[in-house]
Amino acid sequence: MIQEEKGNGLIRIADDVVAVIAGIAATETAGISSMSGGITEGFAKRVSGKNVQKGVDVEVGQHEAAVDLRVIVNYGAKIHEVCRRLQGNVKESVETMTGLNVVEVNVKVEGVAFTEEEVEVEPHRVK
Repeated sequence: MIQEEKGNGLIRIADDVVAVIAGIAATETAGISSMSGGITEGFAKRVSGKNVQKGVDVEVGQHEAAVDLRVIVNYGAKIHEVCRRLQGNVKESVETMTGLNVVEVNVKVEGVAFTEEEVEVEPHRVK
């Protein structure tokens, strides 16, 4: 949680708020199919009952933030281009909405999403 005290009082922004902003910016990026929660995060949700932001981890300091994202990209997308665009979108959104300086946006691609059109009806069989 960041706190900033100005002449008018104290401002607090929770880490979860930064994570939600980053998650929304990520899912709005062309080429990103979805966020990836992973096995550990799915287990943590079931055990703790906490609403953990799927696929997003943030470290927030007094004036800076670092964001880690786990994503699923669309099949056929140029992964490196999608990820660069993703980094820019997340950085811009978090900085604009919070005033924090985003020092890094790390992206881990954990899968590729296929549409029904891209999947063969009958897979080839190896003999």
